[in-house]
Amino acid sequence: MDAAAVRERRLRSHRLSAPAATVAEAASHMLATQGQEFWGGRWALAARTRGRVTVRDVDAAFERGELVRSWTMRGTIHVIPARDLAWVLSVTGERQARQAAAVHRAEAIDADELVRAEALVRAALGGGNRLTRRELFEVLEGGGVTTVGQRGYHLLVALSLRAVVCQGPVVPRESGPAREQYIVLLEEWVTDAATPADPPAELFARYVASHGPAGARDFAWWSGLPLGVSRAAAEAASDRLSVVGDGHEPQYVAAGPAPRRLASAPEVVALPPFEEYYLSYADRTVPCAPEFLRAVGPSMNGIVRPIIVARGRIVGVWTHSVAVGRHADDPVPELFTADSASAAEVSAALDRYRAFITA
Repeated sequence: MDAAAVRERRLRSHRLSAPAATVAEAASHMLATQGQEFWGGRWALAARTRGRVTVRDVDAAFERGELVRSWTMRGTIHVIPARDLAWVLSVTGERQARQAAAVHRAEAIDADELVRAEALVRAALGGGNRLTRRELFEVLEGGGVTTVGQRGYHLLVALSLRAVVCQGPVVPRESGPAREQYIVLLEEWVTDAATPADPPAELFARYVASHGPAGARDFAWWSGLPLGVSRAAAEAASDRLSVVGDGHEPQYVAAGPAPRRLASAPEVVALPPFEEYYLSYADRTVPCAPEFLRAVGPSMNGIVRPIIVARGRIVGVWTHSVAVGRHADDPVPELFTADSASAAEVSAALDRYRAFITA
């Protein structure tokens, strides 16, 4: 497949040109949607859903227990359907925990400390309780487990990787979109956990369905799993995949018909920071010309900027603040070349985001 064909098929796989009927369906299709910036993860799902979707609509899906947020892979936090979190962590959690070992040694977090922290957290959250991060840290401090500096954060991540807790309902915030979630016990919050027969194969098949055309190297980057494990997962999922192209590394799409492009889907979209369409591949030059990669990121501080996509190509970036009193300000676009998208197309893309965030 040439680059243009790959972009066209990826737009459908990502539900950007073939949007889902609901936020929950978009999230289920994507499986894990990057959510370092909480507003960005919510907008990523809204951008993949038909019609006018507001931040309140996405927040309602968290409140209903359809969505949660946790560190699903690569030490990075994602929005994920609640029912899928435990089995995904069964594939990725142990490797993430091993990669955190040096940080744990530096913070004096050993196995005994994690046992103490887990006992305190379970006691505090049991029975359907929900706590903010600050309140949870107060519980730990009260039980003799210090959260000074970044220690509380690393304890929270460790308990999340163990599938003890997750971030669920949204904490209300006056005068602006919510920026925080309540922490809940995963086993109590999720009552219909999925149990695929072959979790690595399921993970590969779901990645390809939402990101294809893509190969084992792309999956290895996205999942944080070794290439050999990724190739084995591809082989195990082969009955759910179709091979496209004739390159050295097989590229896959989901078997069966591709998602149908919606005629009314916009050709220019404004997408969030850490966007899956850009970041989730070993080679990012398919959607973004090499000379513009640095402008998008990751930058030296790890930031990946919000992007403007026109007909499958990344043609610019944009900025916006969700701070109280500023979330209603107009987003500001910055096109890489003046003729890549019309002013009306860019304005419409940013207007859709603005309607989402100011609801």
